[in-house]
Amino acid sequence: MNQRRYQPRLKNVAFCWTVFVLCGLAIRVQAATPNSTAQCSLAVVSKLLANSGKVCDAETVLRLARQGQVYQQNQLGIASALALAPDYNINEALRWFQKAALNGYAPAQVNLAVMYANGWGTPQNYGAALRWLQAASEQHYAIADYNLGLLYMQGTGVRRDYGEALRWFQRAAEGGDSWAQTNLGYLFDQGLGVPANAATAAFWYSKAAHAGNVLGKYNLGDMYLRGEGVAQSDIEAVRWFQEAADQGHTGARIKLAYMFAQGRGTKRDLEYAYALLAAASEAGDKRADPQLRSLGGVLSPSQLVAARARAAKLQPSQSGFNLLSRLAP
Repeated sequence: MNQRRYQPRLKNVAFCWTVFVLCGLAIRVQAATPNSTAQCSLAVVSKLLANSGKVCDAETVLRLARQGQVYQQNQLGIASALALAPDYNINEALRWFQKAALNGYAPAQVNLAVMYANGWGTPQNYGAALRWLQAASEQHYAIADYNLGLLYMQGTGVRRDYGEALRWFQRAAEGGDSWAQTNLGYLFDQGLGVPANAATAAFWYSKAAHAGNVLGKYNLGDMYLRGEGVAQSDIEAVRWFQEAADQGHTGARIKLAYMFAQGRGTKRDLEYAYALLAAASEAGDKRADPQLRSLGGVLSPSQLVAARARAAKLQPSQSGFNLLSRLAP
């Protein structure tokens, strides 16, 4: 069975909400860059977005937002969506996103679309979500294109159409969006909306992987493991599984554990294999359990103690890979 995966989340424009999963939809928000020195971020939002731009106090941000500065309006929308303080709430998020969206700010248009798609602060309205994503897409905003592709791929609020999904993912992928690159690779991988082409799939997985996308790394590692679209290479498979595992991807940890247990592409290390499986299982990925039990019967008591200690030191696993959404700054 093919083990590759696609990313099924709509995106918001501020940062990746791998922790905040609301109403069944996760949100990826990506910070926009202020376009003048007069624009600045709320300190708490700037920290969450890893934004090195100018930081202002809340009163200054609110004053600029009231003056019609769309960047600040979107900042307040993000802070309100995340309820970062007692006076921030989802209704305020909707209000600020609407203001910036109506003034043509593409990140806010995407965020407003996600609000409508999720029914946050407003009745769920996929038609409105689609209109706002299209408005942002007209400004060549890659996250909007990604979200449109996802709606058509999943048939969410529209008729499922893999051909349309392919078109939107292609636009976003060519715009440099690594999640769109991963999903575009998946469509070519599975032959959805286009004839299957493993080499093209590997190309897009590779683009995403080199951009740091965890799912692109996992899928590329799986292609190297199987020799599909690329020359088979256990060493390359280990490399990409390791990178994805280091980012907390549980599937990559399970595959990497197999490689270390078998000594494929790397030196055999049963303790590390057990640690990887234990971390994946602890994160809720029970696909690890059969192999975990098998290795547990091979390791000595002292090795088990050492392996569990190694598992505890691994980065917390990422979750939310089968959710729908993404926001924007």
